[in-house]
Amino acid sequence: MKKLRIRKIDVLSTGKIVGIIYLIIGVFLGLIFSIIPTMGFGMMGSNYGSTFGSMMYGGAAIILFPILYGIMGFLAGLIGAFLYNLIAGWIGPIEIETD
Repeated sequence: MKKLRIRKIDVLSTGKIVGIIYLIIGVFLGLIFSIIPTMGFGMMGSNYGSTFGSMMYGGAAIILFPILYGIMGFLAGLIGAFLYNLIAGWIGPIEIETD
């Protein structure tokens, strides 16, 4: 068996990949959070004001969730890769065994 060592992770590429993954998660969560309030207010027999409020919240969720999740994922990827590089320099890299 051969051992592979991950000595360093590119910080910017990790940030981009993690940011895109979290952006995709934000799209799904935005869709879910835009549908749930609309269904809930419709079931309660709400008046115009609360229906309008739920529509505004739903639209904001579809737009803001992907943006916020993407930004936070990018920053988390940057920080995570930076910390990995720092710690791997102190105690050694991750080792993976392959055939």
